[in-house]
Amino acid sequence: MAGSTTAERGERKQESSGPPPRPRRRRARLRVTVLTGLALVFLGIPTVWVFYGSDWLRAEHVSVSGTRVLTPAQVEAAADVPFGKPLISVDTDAIETRLRRKLPRIDAVDVVRSWPHGIDLKVVERTPVLIVQKGGKFVEVDDDGVRFATVSEAPKGVPALELTLARSGSATASLRRFGEPRLVREAVTVARALPAAVARETQAVKVRSYDAISLELRDGRTVVWGSSEKGAAKARTLTALMKASPDAGYFDVSVPTAPASSTS
Repeated sequence: MAGSTTAERGERKQESSGPPPRPRRRRARLRVTVLTGLALVFLGIPTVWVFYGSDWLRAEHVSVSGTRVLTPAQVEAAADVPFGKPLISVDTDAIETRLRRKLPRIDAVDVVRSWPHGIDLKVVERTPVLIVQKGGKFVEVDDDGVRFATVSEAPKGVPALELTLARSGSATASLRRFGEPRLVREAVTVARALPAAVARETQAVKVRSYDAISLELRDGRTVVWGSSEKGAAKARTLTALMKASPDAGYFDVSVPTAPASSTS
């Protein structure tokens, strides 16, 4: 009987040396989780205060880069950065929206927080490819056909856009079908496709209809371009034609596979 009791004790001893019950493990994990959470909370409070409550990281100055016609002062005034506000809470999207709305000359702008106290405004201005005379002033048109600014002096080297839209015959149908804004964009497409040497000499891009666009060069020569289609082919053809006929005053590349030139 004593032996039996000893065996039972041995079995109970082996059982007690096994892994702890699962509830005890769960309580241990819960304790670790709670302690970790409390540590993060206490560590996070100072961090939040540094970003939002202290004076260390607040918007205090603006730097502007990339301007050509606009001045940094104009850009800074339009941005209306909320000085004194925590830098982390400055709404950079709102600043970008204000700049685009107030200064149409801006094509793109990157608004960047410059820690610890700055806002950097990296501006890309629109570049005029055509100008439209309006009264005694000039409206600048960019390569997207956007009329973005009115200036008192025409920028040098930028061709004038002349919309001499016919109001009868097939030209009327063209105007009705495409509309004036579309025809302006077609003229922009032509201006962008011109060979560099021709672009420098172009005084005016004249639009009569969708497929009747021509160029007036500064020396009096004329180029019939036709529509804006096949611009690259027309540019190559015009370059070759001008080299082959240097004394010509009239060039027609409206059909680039069948160009023509003449002295008159």
